[in-house]
Amino acid sequence: MKKYLNKEGHSGVTGYEIATGSISVAFNHNAVYLYTNKSAGKKMIAKMKELALAGRGLSTYISRYVKDKFEKKL
Repeated sequence: MKKYLNKEGHSGVTGYEIATGSISVAFNHNAVYLYTNKSAGKKMIAKMKELALAGRGLSTYISRYVKDKFEKKL
């Protein structure tokens, strides 16, 4: 899992792992969620990957738009 840069300084996201068609996101409450093209849609997964790589806005995007569209809690 790659460390999330958290450029804004107040994210609930601590790490992420990008794979083809999915992204796993680790949160500061020790939970990891797997989001896939199937569960959240290709556009949302692409945006989540972009935000993860930028180190900014991922937690906000998930809470506003993605919400509970994860495939499973790891």
